[in-house]
Amino acid sequence: MYKNILLAYDGSDLDQQALVGCRDLTNWSSAQITLLTVLPTFYTSMGMEGVFVGDDSAHDHQVQTEILNRGVSLLKAAGYRAQGVALTGDPAIEIANYAKRNNCDLIVVAHKHNANWAARWWGSFKSKALIEIAHCSVLVVILNESQIEV
Repeated sequence: MYKNILLAYDGSDLDQQALVGCRDLTNWSSAQITLLTVLPTFYTSMGMEGVFVGDDSAHDHQVQTEILNRGVSLLKAAGYRAQGVALTGDPAIEIANYAKRNNCDLIVVAHKHNANWAARWWGSFKSKALIEIAHCSVLVVILNESQIEV
């Protein structure tokens, strides 16, 4: 039985909804649940002018914190012992370090299949890297367009 569960997401509403709505969550009603988001220190985006590396972390952090607070409220309203944590850094490393420091026994992350090969290559680091460095079990929730599967 899991006692300390970490739900880690990328800051998007969809990713968080997948974790908060995960059907296995009902089996963990007595566990402490932490909803965690990690804002990368720097982000890279491609636009008309090429590749841009920027740091708009104040705005992004505020948006992610609002999503985080909604998620924690949903979990608490459903009767779970929940807390929210927002960190900054490399997502896989921060998630793994937080889980180890706080004795989490399960990490749950969402993963969306990408049809585009470039999107798969750029976007697949989180769950794969996390599985390699995590000290505990990692459950990957697969996001489909119309449904959530585990």
